[in-house]
Amino acid sequence: MNNKGHEPSRKTMAAASIGDCIHVAGIFNFLKLAESAGWDTEFIGAAKSPEEIAAWVHENRPHVLAIGYRLDPKAAGRLIERLVTALEEAGVEPKPRLIFGGTPPVAQVARESGVFEKVFSGEEDISETMAYLRGESETGSKEATYPSTLIDRINWKAPYPIIRHHFGLPSLEDTIAGIQKIAEAQVLDVISIGPDQNAQESFFHPEEMDPDQDGSGGVPVRSKEDFQRLYQASRRGNYPLMRCYSGTRDVIPFAEVLLETINNAWTAIPLSWYNVLDKRGPREIEDSMKEAQEAIKWHADRGIPVEVNESHQWSLREAPDVVAVAAFYLGALTAKKMGVQDYVAQFMFNTPPETWAAMDLGKMLAKLELAEQLADDNFRIWREVRAGLASFPVDLDVAKGHLSASTLLSMSMKPHIVHVVSYCEANYGARCEEIIESCKIVQGVINYCITGMPDMTLDAQVQARKNHLIEETRVLIGAIQKLPEIVPELAGSKDPLTDPKVLAFAIKSGLLDAPHLAGNPAACGQICTAMVNGGCEAIDPETGRVLPESERVSRILEEIQKKERK
Repeated sequence: MNNKGHEPSRKTMAAASIGDCIHVAGIFNFLKLAESAGWDTEFIGAAKSPEEIAAWVHENRPHVLAIGYRLDPKAAGRLIERLVTALEEAGVEPKPRLIFGGTPPVAQVARESGVFEKVFSGEEDISETMAYLRGESETGSKEATYPSTLIDRINWKAPYPIIRHHFGLPSLEDTIAGIQKIAEAQVLDVISIGPDQNAQESFFHPEEMDPDQDGSGGVPVRSKEDFQRLYQASRRGNYPLMRCYSGTRDVIPFAEVLLETINNAWTAIPLSWYNVLDKRGPREIEDSMKEAQEAIKWHADRGIPVEVNESHQWSLREAPDVVAVAAFYLGALTAKKMGVQDYVAQFMFNTPPETWAAMDLGKMLAKLELAEQLADDNFRIWREVRAGLASFPVDLDVAKGHLSASTLLSMSMKPHIVHVVSYCEANYGARCEEIIESCKIVQGVINYCITGMPDMTLDAQVQARKNHLIEETRVLIGAIQKLPEIVPELAGSKDPLTDPKVLAFAIKSGLLDAPHLAGNPAACGQICTAMVNGGCEAIDPETGRVLPESERVSRILEEIQKKERK
C-alpha cells in the first residue's frame, strides 16, 4: 500500500485485522478503493492484538483506523472493548475515526458497540462504499450524493463501471412499484424504461393505438404524467439515472417529453432501423435516417450523450461480422458529424449466439479501434458492454452461468457502462426480483475483474480477428464511398458515409445486408452467411466457401454498374 506521509493536510487510513483473524483480502481490497478515492493508506498487519494496533496508532496518527474481523461474533465484542481501552491507555489524541469490516453477524456486533462511525458487512453496493470514502455521505442530502448526469455518474463511480438494466412491465402501476424496489436495492445506476410498442410508435396519436397490444413489449406509458410518476418512483435508494427508448416515430417531440419528465440520461437512436427494414414503423429507410440524424443533432445541441444502437441490429439478423463492424463505424461517424460530444458506444457480445469468445472479443476490438480514430477533445467515447439477448439458455441456472461468463469476457473492454440482461430473459420478461439478482451476479463478476485480471485482448487469436475485420471493413467502407461515382442518382454526395440516400442505397444494393432481410423490399436480403471458426462470415451460396470482402463487394459493384448501363 502507498503511504506518502502523515502530514495533517493529507487523508491517511490504516487498517489491520484484529485478534486471531488472518483474513485480510477484504481489507486489501478496501484500501485499494480508498486509494482510488484519494486516501494515503497503510496496512498494519494481520492478526494484530488490540494493544499492538493502539501502539501503532499512537506512533503514526492515522486519520482513520479500519478494523477487520471475520470470526466469532462474541469474541469480536470482547476485542472491540479491548481496542477502545488500549487506545485510551495509549493516550492517542486526537483519536482516529474508527470503521469496521466483517461478516454480517460480526458487523452487527460492531454496530451495537457504538464505537464505529461506519460498519461494512460486505452487503453494501459499491456506490455506497465509494460515497463514504469520498466523504460524500457526510454532507448534504442523500440525493445530492449521487450524480444526476451520465458522465458525472461514470466519473464518480470509477474505477467501477456503472450498471444499467431495461425495465418495463405490462402494467404501469406494477412498473412504478418495481422501480421503487430496484432503486431501494441500490444495485442499478441506470434504469432504462422500456415502453410498449404502442407508446413507441403512437404516443402522440393515441387514436391509432391497438388496445389489444397494450403492454406488449413494455410499460404502457400514455402521458407525460405517466413518465413523471416513473421518475418519481426512482427518487430513493441510490437515485438511479433514468433513460428511455427513443421511439419509432415523432422522435424529437418524444425526446422533448423524455428530457422534461425523466431527465433522459442519454438517448439511443438507430440509424437504419425502426422503419420498414425491421417492420417497427412505416417510414422508408432514407426518411428515417434523416429523422435519426435530426434527432441526434437535437440531443447534441443540448449536450445530451448519444448512443447509435446500429451495429448489433445487423448481427441480430446474422449479418457477417464485417457488416456489423462497418455499421458501428458509420454510426459513430454520423454522431460525430451531428455534433455529439459524448458518444455511448454499445458492444453487444454473443451475437450471433454461436460466436466464439475469442472471435467476439476481436470483433468488438475492431469496432472500438475504428471508432477511436474519430475520437478527439470534442468527441469522447464511452464504452458500454452487454450480453446478447438471443444467446441466453432457457435453463435458468445455466443462464446465470452464461451471464457471468459473458460479463467476464466483456470486462476486457474496460467498460464505463455494463448493460445487464437478466438471466431469465429467454423464458420471460424480467421482474424487479430477477433484475436485482442479475445485477448482483454481474457486480460479483465486476468485483473479481476490476484488479489483476490477465489482458485477454492481447491473445494472438483475438488480435488476428481484430486486424482481419479492420482490413475487411475498410474494403466495405471504401465501396460505399465509391457509390456516388458509379450511381448517377447519388452523384454530388459530399459525404457518402453519412448521406442517408447513399446509405439507403448501400442497403438496397446489398453492400449492407443480412440473411434475415430476405423478402424485404427495402433491402437486398440475398447475402448468405455461416459461422466459420467462431465468426460470422459471408459465404458463396453455391460453393459454401468464405467470400473475402474484396470479392463480395466487387460482385455487387459490378452488378450495380451493369444495371446503370442499361
